[in-house]
Amino acid sequence: MPLWLEVLIRVVGVVAAFLILPLVVGQTEHKVMAHMQGRLGPMYAGAFHGWAQLIADGIKFVQKEDVTPAAADRAVFRLAPMVALVPYLLVLLVVPLGPGDLVGQNLDVGLFFVLAVLGVGVVAVLMSAWASANKYSLLGGLRGAAQLLGYELPMVLAAASVAMAAGTLSLTGIVEAWRPWWLLWQLPALLVFFVAGLAEIRRPPFDMPIADSELVFGYLTEYTGLRFAFFLLAEYVGIVVIAALTTTLFLGGWKGPLDGQLGWLWTLVKIFAVAFVVIWFRVAYPRLREDQLQRLCWLVLVPVSLGQLVLTAAVRVAL
Repeated sequence: MPLWLEVLIRVVGVVAAFLILPLVVGQTEHKVMAHMQGRLGPMYAGAFHGWAQLIADGIKFVQKEDVTPAAADRAVFRLAPMVALVPYLLVLLVVPLGPGDLVGQNLDVGLFFVLAVLGVGVVAVLMSAWASANKYSLLGGLRGAAQLLGYELPMVLAAASVAMAAGTLSLTGIVEAWRPWWLLWQLPALLVFFVAGLAEIRRPPFDMPIADSELVFGYLTEYTGLRFAFFLLAEYVGIVVIAALTTTLFLGGWKGPLDGQLGWLWTLVKIFAVAFVVIWFRVAYPRLREDQLQRLCWLVLVPVSLGQLVLTAAVRVAL
């Protein structure tokens, strides 16, 4: 196969996953929340189980007027939704779907690349907050920046633990080195990474930057129409990315029965299982206060992740 054709197929596959998987997660969230909370509306938009709800939402966003505040920095205001999406697209390029060549680009330093790119997300939050020329947006943006910068530390430490255990920064190499008993040995790192990941994508109960009871809608207050839809898409892509990284680093990725033939299916099943837990957290837990959010980060997650890192180093030396 010519090199250009192989590159084209990989890029098209990653873009397709980038566009389709978040929509599936969004539709799933509608249905899961409807069942858990007894909501009737999302179950009737369409002939079967409310299948048309997602289409209705898309049409709604397209029809809404695209408004830019008069005092806003127009260029930065309009660019922020794109900046929120791009890091997740780049991450999906290096996350392996299955064994062999089922990955957009297999990097030897894939984990380092992923953690570096995810850190760009704070830029989109600050861009949208500052450019909106709105005090509620600015307060939400500052909350978001404090939250993202704080929770990056335990997230990196948890990822470093599993990378040390595997002896490689390659995401494919980590999956190949993974063993089932790691579910116990690396369980603290798994919990820290997952919770920090929720905070990084600002999902409930870590949604203080967009607390509607205090900040209208935080850094998203002035966004309407498709630009607001892009931020929502970034949220759902973030769920897919965090679920995919949790699966790759801690749940064995494609490993399972007949993984040589069905490895890609095991990866998708695990990703959607983790995504379901993310949705369940939104329904089950109330929003954390700002002091509770920071206390959880610095007094719980950081010490646990440091302890896990020390344990992993000791085991590696002993072995």
